[in-house]
Amino acid sequence: MARDELRSTVERVGDRFNLGEYEIDAYLAVLEHGTLTASEIADSTSIPQPRVYDTVRSLSDRGLVELRESRPMQVVAIDPTDAFDDVHAALEEMIDELEARFTAPARDTEAVSLVKSRSTILRYIEEVIDAAEYELALSLTPDLLERFEDDLMRARASGVSTDLLITPAADAPSPEEYAYTEVATAARARRGITTPVIAVADGTYSIYATQDALRDDQDRYGVIFNRSALGFLISGFFGTVLWTTAETTLGEDTESRPFPRRYASIRRCVKELIDAGGEFYATIDGRDVESGRSRVVRGKVTDVSFEMTEEVAALSLETDDGIVTVGGRVAALEEIEAYEIRVGRHRPPAYEE
Repeated sequence: MARDELRSTVERVGDRFNLGEYEIDAYLAVLEHGTLTASEIADSTSIPQPRVYDTVRSLSDRGLVELRESRPMQVVAIDPTDAFDDVHAALEEMIDELEARFTAPARDTEAVSLVKSRSTILRYIEEVIDAAEYELALSLTPDLLERFEDDLMRARASGVSTDLLITPAADAPSPEEYAYTEVATAARARRGITTPVIAVADGTYSIYATQDALRDDQDRYGVIFNRSALGFLISGFFGTVLWTTAETTLGEDTESRPFPRRYASIRRCVKELIDAGGEFYATIDGRDVESGRSRVVRGKVTDVSFEMTEEVAALSLETDDGIVTVGGRVAALEEIEAYEIRVGRHRPPAYEE
């Protein structure tokens, strides 16, 4: 479709749907009754009598109703399937043409934005889930769990390790009714309707939103960290404040996933190493806590630190330069702040720059 033709199509579709308040009221009234006179339309709507004739003639010009010039004039509804048949076909063709011309905007790697649209928040949650390569942290309501179930199952099937928090706990499906391990590696329930909705992919790409924002409360908001280094704020909040205060375990996959494994969360890493047991080797991509310079270290895991509250986690590596301690984001006590952790059984996993 040529540019001029596409423009004409867009204008034609726009004209058909560019209905005013009176036109909408009159159209719905006629659809409901099948046939009405001008007086009956005025009686059943808030349209002033002098405006009825102009209103129904506008609907007739758009092909939505038929005018029968009797006394009194009859306004007859046209089957919407017939009335919108041409615009339906034009709309489908227009969408295909627009999609073909669509160029996805480049995303700023440090973009942080506020959104209030429910549809936008939902779209970003879906994008975060789809973007995860190896790790997901999610806080969802039961309704959102149902909405994104297929996306979570695909992520799980592709090997993404997923921590899923459901709130409020009182509304969460019971483990007897719902197979949580099909959508998550571990699932917990937390009390309270104030728990935010959160999605974090690989520790960076994340969204935070209030539950009110998803009920179209325009005074509420969502925050998008679009593959920003600041995404660790949401990941850390999830891991230390929400996950650790969830009182109910809904499901947990106790079968060991194959090594090597990748982690964005050191808490998840250390906990899984303790659960799996045995000898491990790790490759850490991070930065030096003192100098701030990027640093990659490799070696044998010689020690792990993990409090039962899950709020503190660290590990030590035996490297060619001696023992190196590794912590999570914004680590202060350890030597290395880890961005990505790769763990293997027999040797440090390779790290691709």
